[in-house]
Order: sequence, then structure tokens, then C-alpha cells
Amino acid sequence: MQRLLYICLLTVVPHLLSAQVVTGAWYGHADVQMGGGLHNNYLTELVIKQKGTKVEGIFGYYFRDKYQSFFIHGKYNPKTREVTILNIPLIYFNSNSTVNGVECTTDFRGVLINNKMGSSVRGTFYPDQKYRYTFPDIKVSYLLDKSDNQHDSILTMVAENSRVWKPQEDDVVVDVTARAPATGSAISLPPAAQPVRADSITAVVSTAPPPSLIKVDFAVEERKRLTESFNSRKAVLNREFAVESDSVRLSFYDNGDIDGDSISVFVNNQLILPHQELAAKAFNIYLHLDSTREVNEISMFAENLGTIPPNTALMVLTDGKNRYEVFLSSSLTENATIRVRRKKTP
Repeated sequence: MQRLLYICLLTVVPHLLSAQVVTGAWYGHADVQMGGGLHNNYLTELVIKQKGTKVEGIFGYYFRDKYQSFFIHGKYNPKTREVTILNIPLIYFNSNSTVNGVECTTDFRGVLINNKMGSSVRGTFYPDQKYRYTFPDIKVSYLLDKSDNQHDSILTMVAENSRVWKPQEDDVVVDVTARAPATGSAISLPPAAQPVRADSITAVVSTAPPPSLIKVDFAVEERKRLTESFNSRKAVLNREFAVESDSVRLSFYDNGDIDGDSISVFVNNQLILPHQELAAKAFNIYLHLDSTREVNEISMFAENLGTIPPNTALMVLTDGKNRYEVFLSSSLTENATIRVRRKKTP
């Protein structure tokens, strides 16, 4: 009898313990709770890790044609199975534009549910009090992605892959196979990327009027200064990835306290994006890999150490099928570097 009880404990207790854990990749539709018809929904994912009663990870969502993601911190109560994440920005559901749409701060509260059908987190995004008359509650039911905890579940739910990789005005597109123009620009961006970001590295037109030429000279000198500083530091390899696609999306977040960390990003020792402050909201780079290279190197150059050294970031790399996370740490003497290689097709 005791032996039978022991066997039951061995089989049941691990199941009960795992049922209390909220770690995983969760995905689902968030629906606006308002009468008068259907409204635009949010396709969302929550990739979180639980450490005791705390959770942290990435919250991401698609609304219309725009994808945004944020590094989040929250709490989890194992007794009530309640997940609480505060201060999550969402674009107003009636916004006509995802570029200039109004964002509302919301608090998410959900409950972990386990049954024979699987695991889910059902909850609500509650708007900030100042939006309570204009921004309704948004209900969501997250399902656990059982296939792979590192799988980018959002991507499997979007039928058109081109929509996933469509950059927005606050993103940067880089084609590292292009060569620098005679003006000294490190990377020549494809025409579609020219209006993406005002401070991105774009080709310089030599026939521009004198004020623009002065600005160009400054940009060239600044790139030269950053490149020289980058080359003087030691490259520290963090990880190497084999990806499915010839293009990847890189998302950079400050993974700790927002303390003013600022970085520049280099690809194959070429400056592609200077002076980016790390924050909870990601900045995204859409990178077309150089197929003439066996590996492409992506490096994070610390421009400062913030108020809490060293300069740290969470970088999420997505190849359209898989999702990888890596924590990067750079200093005033070392550059954090990863290597990306394309998987060989059979």
C-alpha cells in the first residue's frame, strides 16, 4: 500500500508542480469589449519566465499592420495562479493609423488554467483611469505553445509572411550585401528604407545645398569616430546562430532598470545604426544577410554605461520561423558580438 502511494506521489506531484508554473510562450487574440459591433482585435504573444513569484519576458502584439514589443516585469501568485503585469502600452483600437495612433497604458491581470485540453491564461487588459471612458477593457485568452518554448508563436499565426517582415517608420532596414557609396556612408540602404528613420545611415546626394553638406560632413566624421572607437575595443563572442532565412529581425531592449544605456549597432564591422537608447520598448532592425560570407557578425557598441554599469541589453533574433534570445553586455573596452550563419539546405 505504501509503495502504491509512493508511486502515485511520483506521478501526480510533478504534474501539480508543473501546473503552477507560468513559464512559456503564450499566444492569443485580445478582443475589445464594447457593444455596437466588431472591433479591431490585437494578435498578441507573451513569452515569459517565472522566477519564484516574479515573471519577466517579452510582450508583443500586432495591430492592423504594426508589430510592437516590450520587455516586461510582473508578478505571479502560485496559490491563486494570478499573473499581474503593469504598464503595458496598447494602440487605441479605433486608431486610423498605427504610426501616429494614440497609445493607452494598460494593466494585465490573468489566471493560469490547466485542464485536459491544455494550458491557458485568461485575463483582461484594464486601461489607465484617465482613459476609462474612451478605452474599453480588452479580454484575452492565451494558449501555451507546446511545440517549442523558443518558438516565435506569433509568426505561425500570421498567414502572410510578408506582413510579418513589413518594417514600420520607426524601424530600420539594412541590406549588408550593398556596398558603400563614394560619399563614405557605411551601408547603402535599399530605396524603400530611405524614409524609415531620420538618423539612419542613408546615401548622401552630392548635389545637396550647402546646409545639407555641412550636416553630411558631420555625419561622416561621427561615423568615423564611432568606427575607430569600435575597432579599438575587444570583440567578445556571445553566441552563434544558424537561421532558416536570408533575412532576420533584431529587436533590442533594456532588460533591467531603464538607466540611460545607449548603443550603436555594427554588422560585419560596419556601422549601421548609431546612438540608440535602450528602453523597455524595442527598436527593430530588419537585416538582409550577406550571402557571400559564411557568417555575419552583429556587434553591440556601448556608447556609455548608463547609471548602472555595464551596458546590458536583451536581443531577440527572429528568422521568420524560430526565435532566439541572447543577453548582451558591453563595456568601454569590449564589444558584445554574435554570429549568424544561414542553415545549409539539403
